[in-house]
Amino acid sequence: MQFRETQSIYLQIADYVCEKILLKEWVPGERIPSVRELAVQLEVNPNTIMRTYEFLQQESIIFNQRGIGFFAANDALEQAARYRRRLFIESDLPQVFRSLFLLGMDPEELKPLYQQFKKQMRAKNS
Repeated sequence: MQFRETQSIYLQIADYVCEKILLKEWVPGERIPSVRELAVQLEVNPNTIMRTYEFLQQESIIFNQRGIGFFAANDALEQAARYRRRLFIESDLPQVFRSLFLLGMDPEELKPLYQQFKKQMRAKNS
């Protein structure tokens, strides 16, 4: 995983976990990688993963079963989508709107491109 300097690593890892859940690679109700497993996989300090997991527990995306490990919440898809939507609206969308404004573009111009992107994603995930 390539980390950006513009955002805390634990939040970038939280985005990674949410993406795994939203892509249904990590199934709601099932165990997710342990702190150590994910730390090794992403080549980060286990304390960083622990901070990520604590944050995701606060967001109700994952939960801890003491002595067993961490699990994706039963409603993890909805909770992860809610979290990522909020993040997108607060962080990414203002820049997208600014670019559209500066380029004199109408959001309607993006519809065909978005439809094409959705088709590609569906084909990739099939």
